Amino acid sequence: MSEAMPGRARVGVRDVAAAAGVSTQTVSRVINDHPHIRPETRDRVLAAMAELGYRVNNAARTLGTATTRTIGVIASDTDLYGPAAGIGALERAARAAGRWIATAYADGSDAGSVTAAADHLLAQGVDGIVVVAPHTAALDALAAASAGVPVVPLHSRLEVVGEPDGGDRGDEGAALAVDHLLDAGHRRIAQLSGPAAWLEAVARDAGAEAALVRRGLELVSRWRGDWSAASGAALAPEIAAAVGAASGPTAVVVANDQMALGLISGLAELGVGVPADVSIVGFDDHPDAAFYRPALTTVRLDIAGEAQRCVRILLGADASAGPEPARLVVRDSTRRV
Repeated sequence: MSEAMPGRARVGVRDVAAAAGVSTQTVSRVINDHPHIRPETRDRVLAAMAELGYRVNNAARTLGTATTRTIGVIASDTDLYGPAAGIGALERAARAAGRWIATAYADGSDAGSVTAAADHLLAQGVDGIVVVAPHTAALDALAAASAGVPVVPLHSRLEVVGEPDGGDRGDEGAALAVDHLLDAGHRRIAQLSGPAAWLEAVARDAGAEAALVRRGLELVSRWRGDWSAASGAALAPEIAAAVGAASGPTAVVVANDQMALGLISGLAELGVGVPADVSIVGFDDHPDAAFYRPALTTVRLDIAGEAQRCVRILLGADASAGPEPARLVVRDSTRRV
């Protein structure tokens, strides 16, 4: 068998075709597991690939096909648990479907940055794009930049960017959090929301409000953070003051666990007990949520199922099953009143 020597030119499809005595189209069909290749021809091509030390790449897969077998991912805010977990889930879902992912990082609040990321992925010939941590302001620009290639936001019922929206899956989780507190006797409920520019934050706001309206109630207060634990801690003095008021909230629904962690820590420094003085529900079920003090009651999302849904949509497969419904995980940060 020949050995790859330093400085030797990379072996390509044409080299394999010449060695096997077939066309480049035939080599491409072997690479892509085309069913109508004679076994002896397939064996000859595979033997030539092994002899030459040829390694399959997506450009070769594209030759003679309409797919690169690669899904693009535009990601932002990856220092946060939700986006980071989403990228990992997409990688696993794509691999299970025989695909790879190519990730481009962008400032999700900047339409130009998102467009540039889309252009980078499209230049690689990706078969579709999943947007992790989507911001509302960037979606129109993304739909225009990616014309002809499907784009799907993670954690959304929006099938493809640019088509009618069916609402965000965060709705049901936020409603679960509010219903839990209402069933525990709370009637004065506040919300610590995520940034208003995020699809998920808007959806969680809407879900919480809808659950209250169904019981003839409304939010007593709303604060907005930036998803970080630091923002939850920074808002603790203001929230503590509201909790101490006669008509203040007895419970706060927080849009993610990281902000809930910061809020609990900040309240503790101010002498406000959780759940003795105020109950708190988070969102995401961060792997560390059970180890907060108190252990955090939170909403668990099926991130793996959501990633599989996105991949199925981009591959044109049946995506009707969707992820498992959101589930409330009750721990120690809430109590009955």
